[in-house]
Amino acid sequence: MPATLLHLVRHGEVHNPDRVLYGRIPGFHLSGLGVRMATLAAESLAGNNVTALYASPLERAQESAAPWAKNFGLEIQTEERIIEPTNKFEGQSTAFGPKMLTQPRNWPFVVNPFLPSWGEPFVTVAARVMAAMHDAWEKADGGEVVMVSHQMPIWMIARTVAGKPLYHDPRKRRCSLSSITTLEHRDGRFVEVNYQDPARELLAASVDLGAV
Repeated sequence: MPATLLHLVRHGEVHNPDRVLYGRIPGFHLSGLGVRMATLAAESLAGNNVTALYASPLERAQESAAPWAKNFGLEIQTEERIIEPTNKFEGQSTAFGPKMLTQPRNWPFVVNPFLPSWGEPFVTVAARVMAAMHDAWEKADGGEVVMVSHQMPIWMIARTVAGKPLYHDPRKRRCSLSSITTLEHRDGRFVEVNYQDPARELLAASVDLGAV
């Protein structure tokens, strides 16, 4: 029996005092605030019939999945296809935006923002995450599926199911830390049915610049 709902959950705040664009760089764990955010996200669906839990292999996603595993008695299944995309700006401490264009070393990477030329293509990200979602949906023994991932992969799915172009301004994504984007599968395709920010009271105190 397929799932009834699928929740795409973003990780909580990362300990990142140097404000590095960390991407896939290992060693970036949740901050204390991030742990509280992840806990609030898991608690927000208390009482729901969550039967399967997946997470990206990166530390921040695995740690954000931990409260879900504890609350619902589930093992975390690592899903490589929902990982953060690669990008050429990893390791830099400049926030994404016009300031990056002032640095000559970045010029070769910004020639095509529609692809984007600085990292994994939008279409590739959307395709791999959607494939992982379909597999998780079909494998579920009823109930709801939680997949803990990252901002860009989740935003690619939100735009795909809304029928919008994948090209976008990374600074304007609707995908806050520990947010939950919920989808159903209708007539052979996923449809977004809800978006919520369970950690909204903590967002003002958080730092969120880990991805582009």
